[in-house]
Amino acid sequence: MADSNTTDFKNPSTFILQGIPGLERAHVWISIPFCTMYVIAILGNFTILFIVKRETSLHEPMYYFLCMLAITDLVLSTSILPKMLAIFWFNYREIDFSACLTQLYFINCFAAMESGIFVAMAFDRYVAICHPLRHSTILTNCMVAKIGLVVVLRGCLLVLPYPLLASRWTYCKTNIIPHTYCKHISVVNLACADFRASSYYSLSVTFFVPSMDVFFIAVSYIQILRAIFSLPTKDARLKTFGTCGSHLCAILVFYIPDLLSSLMHRIGNTMPLYLLILIANVYLLVPPMLHPIIYGVRTKQIRDRLLSLFTHKRT
Repeated sequence: MADSNTTDFKNPSTFILQGIPGLERAHVWISIPFCTMYVIAILGNFTILFIVKRETSLHEPMYYFLCMLAITDLVLSTSILPKMLAIFWFNYREIDFSACLTQLYFINCFAAMESGIFVAMAFDRYVAICHPLRHSTILTNCMVAKIGLVVVLRGCLLVLPYPLLASRWTYCKTNIIPHTYCKHISVVNLACADFRASSYYSLSVTFFVPSMDVFFIAVSYIQILRAIFSLPTKDARLKTFGTCGSHLCAILVFYIPDLLSSLMHRIGNTMPLYLLILIANVYLLVPPMLHPIIYGVRTKQIRDRLLSLFTHKRT
């Protein structure tokens, strides 16, 4: 391939990830906070999985959904960070065409799954607070498994057209992607074919999936708040609302960076490219890092089990 940047080609064997254009000299320094976030995310989410698996008292719908969230966070962060560090540390920028499409698929698929898991967790809180006597009969293990299956299938099927369409296009502009990972819009912009259908579809998925999920979460919490305010004492209201605190914090941590990233890309013409790329990476790395911290600090059952593990080891 004499000149991979200008030669016409279809389905190139490799793409070149630039990392963060304009900040190449700072790649090593930028890698330090990103690597730290990844290590915290790995340790935190594996700790959540270990504690829930070890403690039979935590084998409840809320913690099953939390384990789904932890697995999703692990996949999301692992989808981008190893390759990003290879770029930053070793200047290894090449990525196979098939690997690029796989990365693109995993990122979008598991982001959609994570949004669906928050809806499932909101439903669990709604049933636990509004129908406490029926919680165990409504959210059985079988029902939790069915909800998890629906969340997984929705994410997989909605995002499947992304790589399928991208694999059929002709790429004749360049094989250089100005990003740290194979972001869908970055790959689309390299195609010479008519990709309007794919762009409209991805825009619809990007808009409607979070919008519908936020709507269902909002409906659940409206019912939860109505139930809470009907309680007779202030202490009872605070205690009941406290059971939702971790979930609400996790939702904000996930959706606020997503909203910020979307807004920044809409006004991208006035924003430096390196800032857009940094925000896109923060969106994928910060939530997986913060979710286990939020649930570890705010959820008494997990906090107590974690403290008992350390106490037991010392004795």
